[in-house]
Amino acid sequence: MEKLSLKTLDRVAYVLTAVVLLLVGLMRRVKISTDIDFSFLPPIIAGLNILTACLLIAALIQIKKRNIEGHRKMIFAAMITSALFLLCYVLYHFTTAETLYCFEGFRRKVYFVFLISHIILAAVSLPFILLTFNRGFTRNDARHRKLAKWVFPVWLYVAISGPICYFMLKPCYL
Repeated sequence: MEKLSLKTLDRVAYVLTAVVLLLVGLMRRVKISTDIDFSFLPPIIAGLNILTACLLIAALIQIKKRNIEGHRKMIFAAMITSALFLLCYVLYHFTTAETLYCFEGFRRKVYFVFLISHIILAAVSLPFILLTFNRGFTRNDARHRKLAKWVFPVWLYVAISGPICYFMLKPCYL
């Protein structure tokens, strides 16, 4: 099998980003009726994000030790947990009514700071996560390192802030 070019992988990254952003934009407006109750998914979604954060930290530790193979394995695992998160997230939000935050005051403000920053950074970082991955996958190490220096902390923040939002929202689920 011929090796995929960086140009091809980048095109895939842009298409995936567009599809994901389109789906996320639609999921508040479109609800799919189903006989299956997907209300069990929020803790799984949060768990996948926590696992992604742990894998990202493990990947950082591996690369600091100059263990490239260990780093690659952790990043591949983080990509898989992120993809599973995304599938569960979209499935849940297309099939389940939105849960509104049920507290007032300072707590509400803190929740919305986390939520809004999480949403914006998740949307903005997605194509860059994929592009950084592509550069690592194709061993374009200099460009990979250059992107990873700022993409990594943003991806880690998104992976941590999602579960924070979940735990803050958890008392509001019916």
